[in-house]
Amino acid sequence: MSTLFRLALLEDLPELLRLEEQCFSTDRLSRSSFRWMIEGANGRLLVAQYGEELAGYAVVLFHRSRSVARLYSIAIGERARGKGLGRGLLERVEACARERKCTGLRLEVRVDNPAAIALYERHGYRKFGSIPAFYQDNIDALRMNKSL
Repeated sequence: MSTLFRLALLEDLPELLRLEEQCFSTDRLSRSSFRWMIEGANGRLLVAQYGEELAGYAVVLFHRSRSVARLYSIAIGERARGKGLGRGLLERVEACARERKCTGLRLEVRVDNPAAIALYERHGYRKFGSIPAFYQDNIDALRMNKSL
């Protein structure tokens, strides 16, 4: 089955919310947050369509006064995990950041998410700090970055 990577559309909102519900038990993005990211954010909301299913998304945000972009969120649906969608979205996020002349990309990841940490490390991200109780359920976050 082939994967199509593209910018999110307003028509994707129901599927984005379904993915959010499936992938996260706390710190979920709302309908209005997704809408803002599609229509007006200084960033990109990319989706991975696996066959007919919207199977993943990634949000990258840009700052007008900084040259470092932020990977705000990435999610892959349960049935699509292990098929390279996370890698594909991450590569496209990095390409978006390079197009914007960003020199680096930063992110936060839950310390209890070894699969995500491993994905980022395989792609050259390095830990540079942590934030205690960063998430709503008081789980710490690792801070990671990559030079582009």
